Amino acid sequence: MYQAAAASGGGNGLTTIIFLLLIFGVVYFLMIRPQTKRRREAAQMQNALGAGDRIVTIGGLHATIVEIDGDVATVEIAPGVVVQFARAAIARQLPETADTEPAVEEPVAEEPVVEDPVVQEPVAEAAPAPVARPASEPSVLADPTADPVTKPAVEEPVDSPVGDARKKD
Repeated sequence: MYQAAAASGGGNGLTTIIFLLLIFGVVYFLMIRPQTKRRREAAQMQNALGAGDRIVTIGGLHATIVEIDGDVATVEIAPGVVVQFARAAIARQLPETADTEPAVEEPVAEEPVVEDPVVQEPVAEAAPAPVARPASEPSVLADPTADPVTKPAVEEPVDSPVGDARKKD
C-alpha cells in the first residue's frame, strides 16, 4: 500500500523540508539580515556620539549634543534651549561643516538712507447727488406708517397731462 501512495505522487517529505528551508533563507537574506545590519550601524553611531556633535532626531529635530549620560543625551536645540532625549531617539549625525568657527563680521560702510516717497491713497468720493426726474414721470413715495399688504404706496401729484388723467379716473 505504501508503494501505491508513493507511485501516485502522495508527496515526498524531503522536498517539503527543502522548500521550507529555501523560503526561510530568502526571508533571512532579504529582510532579517539588512534590518539587523541597520540596527547595528545605528547603535555604533549612537555610541560614538560626543559633546559638540550635530544630530537629527527621529522626529526631525536638528540639535547639538551638550552632554551624554548613559541612555540620555542632553541637546541644545536653540541658543540657551537645552532638552533631553533618549539616545535611541537620535536618527543620524550630521557631517561636520568647514565653517565651525563663527564668522567675523566685516564692517559695512553706511549707505545713505533713502526714504520712500509717501503715496497718498485716493480719497473716497462723496455719494453722487440724486438724479432729478423729469416732470412727466410720477414719483412714488412710500408711506412709512402704511401696511405694505393693505395700503399701496401713495403717488405724488405731478403737474402733467398724464398725471391729470390718472386723477380723473
